[in-house]
Amino acid sequence: MELQSLARTLEASLDPTQNKQAETVLLQEQKKPGFSLLLLRIVASDTYGSTARLASALYFKNFIRRNWTDENGNYRLPQQEVVSIKQELIGLMINVPANIQYQLGDAVGVIADSDFWRRWDTLVDDLVSRLTPDNARINNGVLQVAHSIFKRWRPLYRSDELFTEVNHVLGKFGDPFVQLLGNTDQIIERNRDDRLALSQYFSTMNLLMKLLYDLSVQDLPPIFEDNMQSLTSLLHKYLIYDNPLLHADDDSESGPLEFVKSGIFEVLVLYAQKYEDAFGPFVEQFVGSSWNLLTTTGLEPKNDILVSKALQFLTSVTRLSQHAQAFNNEDTMSQVIERVVLPNLSLRDSDMEMFEDEPIEFIRRDLEGSDSDTRRRAATDFLQQLLAQFQKLVTDIVLRYINHYLSEYSRNPSANWKSKDTAVYLFSSIAAKGAVTTSQGVKSVNELVNIIDFFQANVAADLLSDSDVEPILKVDAIKYLYMFRSQITREQWRDAFPLVVKHLGSPEYVVYTYAAIALERVLALTDRSKQSVIEPADVTPLSAQLLEHLFQLIERNPEPPKLQENEFLMRCVMRVLIVIRDGVVPITDIVLANFTKITQIISSNPANPRFYYYHFEALGAFIRFAAPLQPEKLENGLYPVFLNILENDVQEFIPYVFQLFAALLEANLSGSLTAYYTSLAQPILSPQLWSSRGNIPALVRLVSSLLTRGASQIAENKQLEPILGIFQNLITNKVNEIYGFELLESIMANFAPSIIEPYFVAILQLLFTRLQNSKTEAFSARFVRFYHFISSRIDSGLGADWFINHANQVQEGLYVQLYLTIILPDTQKLARPLDRKIAVISLCKTLTDSVSFADKYKKGWGYTCETLLKLLENPPTIASTDDTIADQDVDDMSFGVGFTQLQTIKRPARDFWPEVMDVKSWVGQELQSTNAKQGGKIKSFAEERLVQSPQALQVLSTYMSR
Repeated sequence: MELQSLARTLEASLDPTQNKQAETVLLQEQKKPGFSLLLLRIVASDTYGSTARLASALYFKNFIRRNWTDENGNYRLPQQEVVSIKQELIGLMINVPANIQYQLGDAVGVIADSDFWRRWDTLVDDLVSRLTPDNARINNGVLQVAHSIFKRWRPLYRSDELFTEVNHVLGKFGDPFVQLLGNTDQIIERNRDDRLALSQYFSTMNLLMKLLYDLSVQDLPPIFEDNMQSLTSLLHKYLIYDNPLLHADDDSESGPLEFVKSGIFEVLVLYAQKYEDAFGPFVEQFVGSSWNLLTTTGLEPKNDILVSKALQFLTSVTRLSQHAQAFNNEDTMSQVIERVVLPNLSLRDSDMEMFEDEPIEFIRRDLEGSDSDTRRRAATDFLQQLLAQFQKLVTDIVLRYINHYLSEYSRNPSANWKSKDTAVYLFSSIAAKGAVTTSQGVKSVNELVNIIDFFQANVAADLLSDSDVEPILKVDAIKYLYMFRSQITREQWRDAFPLVVKHLGSPEYVVYTYAAIALERVLALTDRSKQSVIEPADVTPLSAQLLEHLFQLIERNPEPPKLQENEFLMRCVMRVLIVIRDGVVPITDIVLANFTKITQIISSNPANPRFYYYHFEALGAFIRFAAPLQPEKLENGLYPVFLNILENDVQEFIPYVFQLFAALLEANLSGSLTAYYTSLAQPILSPQLWSSRGNIPALVRLVSSLLTRGASQIAENKQLEPILGIFQNLITNKVNEIYGFELLESIMANFAPSIIEPYFVAILQLLFTRLQNSKTEAFSARFVRFYHFISSRIDSGLGADWFINHANQVQEGLYVQLYLTIILPDTQKLARPLDRKIAVISLCKTLTDSVSFADKYKKGWGYTCETLLKLLENPPTIASTDDTIADQDVDDMSFGVGFTQLQTIKRPARDFWPEVMDVKSWVGQELQSTNAKQGGKIKSFAEERLVQSPQALQVLSTYMSR
């Protein structure tokens, strides 16, 4: 494809009306050698326009992410293409606009994860060589590249390999970095009257602050420690620096001055937390400057990040008792609360504008903890840290302010409602000890206050009133219940629960969304005995009306982006379905209609990963509890919309759809495969679907479910061999080997041995090759489990002798070596109870039923017995089936085109021997009954073959005499 045509296709990939067709073309083009270099040529040229260049950079980033290396770290691209990318990328990134620079920076980060520094040891030298004394544009490009690489260190745990990499960088980059820091300072001084130059060099200083953090995050570099005096002087200089030429024109957007100061505060927080010995002597000047900054900086949104970072610094300093003592008197503490905390806790006009104009953003900032860079959150964290150090002093002072604000409100509620908002927020801040947890809310409270009394006296009325209450005060009341939900008794919740439900009917977006949030969390709340605080019996009668209303709120605006904007509503739908369980059956038609409608709408333009995650979790709950009684209704209703997702290649949804298809199949395992599933079997075996790593776990489950319900039809349609081909691809890949074993076990469990027989030697050859050439602990453990799975299934026509026969067809005598060096030793390493259980059954059946071990492997019989007895010293205990659905916090999850497990339909580990509850008793009974049937043969074998192990013989005799 010519560059011009490729550029147009890339540009079309950003257009929702053309992107599917464009993606199809690009998928074909990317298979051609040198495709990545064509993308870089488009990025580098002004000829193609900004949109095409940005699209090319985006596609390059994602192409590199998918294709740079395989799971073993080997390059997927030709070696010359790899070399060319590394040679061109750095120089290109330095010279492109910032928006393209960020995309290429991500690609550099991906390459660095794989190659830096040992396979890219020239990179730092290349970067240093490109630095200039005074060219801001070039320096900023170099520093952006460096930051893209070094920021990878921030979340990493300390290790020798990591410190080797950091020292490699510091040895080459440390001195030039310090020199550039000094040069930039001097150039800023020389250009203090030049707005354009100042802006460019402050961008340099901003990047230098980011790199200062990167380079210091693991350990304090000696070059910084040796220059701590001059370094802190420079940091302090720019913390108090001001120049009207750098003031942002727009009060809503931060400018270069705010960004640099915010970056300095991030460094100060790091140094205060980790390097007190070196940084401690310089702390006081920064505390004083922070105080001045906080008391003189305006309330404009452009200052929000700066103020929050300053508060975070004071919070980190307050954690250190030697510095916290400066606040330990009533006058100082009163000033701190009045002049620093309160102004940043109070609602501003800009907050109310967001409440009205961007309500979902207001909610996310206020509720989820994503508001760590908001003034309110930072001020609250500072206040709570002061409270942790000086509980009574802070509590007494804050209570006085709370009473003051409540008095202001009572004098004129309509005019002074913001005072009450501040009072409630202040009280919540000092009442809560520790973070608001996802499952329980506030788990520990300040014993100097009474949360129930405060609620009844000052908050409850706002929930009870139907009018004349500001919406934000209703939100405060609901949020109060949400925060302190685990501190409220079951009896108190009986009174509060209907009030929360009532507010789902509010016309205010934020109010009804907070009601949904609180409702969902309290429905998930359990007491210390793990009993639900709100009984399902209290919810089920309301469920039809509740779900219909929630669906109406979700579907209020049917445009795809707007419909999926509010994930909190869908999470509430999910929770209601989880709570009422099979109570959904009478309202199946209503729920099914809404789910199909929503799925159809959002599949045209997936826009909010959190929303559609909860949507599919809710669908999973619906299938789990409704499908067993109405399988055909759900299959008929959902199959067309799921098939539409597959046909339109909605990649974000496909892994979810495969899981849901499997759940539908598993809901009716006694049924045969319907025409729907028969027609689905062929497409899901296509190699293209299995090439996406995110599809594999769900596809394995779906194929396993198809085999359980229709193995005979699969065999008749000659689809076993393609399935075995999939197994072969999975088992040779370390990333997917676990799924290969899952698929293989499903094949062995559902097909008769006579059908598997022609393929089993080849299967073993694959497994033995992996064991010989690239064995991992995980592979070995799964192989051992697989062996025991075969060995235990004598009643199905398998068993140890069946395995032995086929193993020795691969190579005569191979089984003995395998059994003695891998199977028996690694059996003791099995950790999961079900794996240990199946091993116990396998070993016992080997002793009682194997002809080979009875007649040929006499020493092996003794070794097997000893291994069995060792397993029984710590017998596997299989927990009773727990039908609880795990609560998954999306904040701990990553989304994208990949696999995300749906908890509502998560398949429990399969127990192939559910009737065996007590393995010790079962082993004793098996040994006794077999010994009796075979005329004392087991006892005779034991006496003959355990002669060298009298203790084992004694223990075995105990089992046989039970």
